Amino acid sequence: MTTQVIVLNGGSSSGKSGISRCLKYVLPNPWINLGVDDLIDRLPPSMVDSGSGVAFGQQGEVELGEGFHELEYAWMQGIAAMVRAGARVIIDDVFLSGTASQERTRKNLEGLNVLWVGVRCEPEIAAAREISRGDRVVGMAASQAEIVHKGVVYDVEVDTSHMESLQCARIIAEHVV
Repeated sequence: MTTQVIVLNGGSSSGKSGISRCLKYVLPNPWINLGVDDLIDRLPPSMVDSGSGVAFGQQGEVELGEGFHELEYAWMQGIAAMVRAGARVIIDDVFLSGTASQERTRKNLEGLNVLWVGVRCEPEIAAAREISRGDRVVGMAASQAEIVHKGVVYDVEVDTSHMESLQCARIIAEHVV
């Protein structure tokens, strides 16, 4: 079976979005990219910085409420439906609860051929990127750099600490069937 979904998991500012853009150029077929940031951007204002949705702490911590998980489930079911209808999708995600996050995603994508990709980046480098981006809570990148990979099983891993997005995309593309 050919690869239908590529899941990129890594901490904030690890380089997932850059890799996703490059994958769309190096892969032979059309791919759509969607990410957790897309979902968060579409939440109603009442769910941002709230206990029921997404709350961002002053040290970069992220807490997800029950309301977020309900919408995330619907979001993932929608992505799975797109794939079942013939779209190839790259998902850019942050597994805040490591193994449990991967299992939730696996259940939502059940029956689909998924390539699991770990996107690593040294915490200091991710933190520097975070500062230069200016659109993240300071501390988020460093706090997520390792925790998102805890217990997660990958088909391939890349490290953006000293490798460009295009090079990472080419490595990932070698594993797409």
